[in-house]
Amino acid sequence: MRIGVVGAGYVGLTTAACFAHLGHRVTCADVDAAKVRALSAGEVALHEPGLRELVAEGLESGRLRFVQGSALSDVDYTFICVQTPTGADGEADLSAVEDVLGRTSTPVVLKSTVPVGTAARHPGVVSNPEFLREGHAVEDFLRPQRIVVGAQDERQAREVAGLYGATRAPVVLTDNTSAELVKYASNCFLALKLSYVNTLAELCEQLNADIDGVTEGMRLDDRIGASCLAPGPGWGGSCLPKDTLALLATARTAGVDFATLEAAIATNRHQPRRVVDRIRSETGPLAGARIGLLGLTFKAGTNDLRDSPALVVAGMLAREGATLTAYDPCVTGNRPGIAVVGSAAEAAAGADVLVVLTEWPEFAELDWPELAQRVRVPLLFDTRHVVPPEKAEEAGFRLVRIGH
Repeated sequence: MRIGVVGAGYVGLTTAACFAHLGHRVTCADVDAAKVRALSAGEVALHEPGLRELVAEGLESGRLRFVQGSALSDVDYTFICVQTPTGADGEADLSAVEDVLGRTSTPVVLKSTVPVGTAARHPGVVSNPEFLREGHAVEDFLRPQRIVVGAQDERQAREVAGLYGATRAPVVLTDNTSAELVKYASNCFLALKLSYVNTLAELCEQLNADIDGVTEGMRLDDRIGASCLAPGPGWGGSCLPKDTLALLATARTAGVDFATLEAAIATNRHQPRRVVDRIRSETGPLAGARIGLLGLTFKAGTNDLRDSPALVVAGMLAREGATLTAYDPCVTGNRPGIAVVGSAAEAAAGADVLVVLTEWPEFAELDWPELAQRVRVPLLFDTRHVVPPEKAEEAGFRLVRIGH
C-alpha cells in the first residue's frame, strides 16, 4: 500500500523505514526542512541500531522518500507519529496531532500516544499505538510481540492490521478507546514494576540483603517475569514520565483514585536524591569533590537525554558544588554543569568517585586497572549493576552498588 508517515522522530522514522522494508511505498513528512534534506541523503542522526541501514535500503529501492510538510494526499493511510509532550497540567499536549488531523484528507492512523478518548472525537480515525523501545525500535517493529488496532470499522481495522502481515505477530482488534488505553496501561505497569524494585533495593540496603539475589528469585516466577527488575537511579526517557502523568490525569478526570500510580511516580522522584545521598555518605561533603560520571542518556542503546535520571543526579551534584566530568558513548558537547569528555579515562582523571549512571554494556569491558590509576580515590558507585564486581575489585576499586 501507499503509506504516509507524518513526523520523522524515533517512532515516525522507524515506522517509515520498516514499512518500506516490508514492501510498502512510504512517504515520510516532517516540518523540519534540514531534517528532511539529511534523511533524503541517508543521514540518520538518531542512534538506533539498524535504522540507518533500513533508511538507505528504502531510498535505494525507491520505496521510501522524505518530504517537507505535515499533510499528505497521495497515500492510502496517513500515520500520525508526532510528539505529544506533557503540558503544564500533566495532560498530553495534542497541538501537533490536531494540526495534522486538520490538514489531512486521507484515512488516518494515530500512532502517537494520545490521551484515552482522543480518537472518539475524530470519527474514522484508527488507533494503532506503538510499543517501540529506544535502542530496540527496529527489532520491535519487525518482530513485535503484538499489533493493537482500534477502530469503529472492523474492515478498516483489519486492513491496517494487514499492513503488518509480514511480521506474523499476534493481532488485537478492539475499539479506539481500549487501544489507546493499552499503551498507557502497558507503560505505566512497567513504571510500577521499576519503582517497586527500586524500593526493594533500598530495603535491601537497610536489611543487609542482596537485591540481585532477591530479583533472581523473583524473575523465575512466570507470573512476574524477568524484565524491568534491575534497580537504578530512576526511570526516565520520552515515554514513561509522560505516560504516567497522562494516565494519572485521565484517571482524575474520570473520578478514579489511582493511588498505586501516584506512588510509583513519587517513588521515582525520590531515586536521584537517594543516589546523591549515597554518594555523599561515601565521599563526605560534595562541595569541591571531583566526580566522574559514566553515562548520561536515560538508558543504554540511545542518544536520548530526555528526562534522563542521570542528568537529574548530575544536576543535584552540581548544585551541591561538585565538579563533574562525564563520558557517554553517544553524547558529545558539554551540558550545564557537566564537562563531557571523549573517554572513560578522561572522566576518571583525578576523580574522588566514579559513578555509573547508564547501563552501557561496554562499561563492563573498560580497562578498570587503568581507570584505578587515574582516579584520586578508587571508589566506584555502580547504580546500574553493569560492572562485574570481580573486575572492579581486582582493579583496586572499592565497589558500592544500589541494593547492597
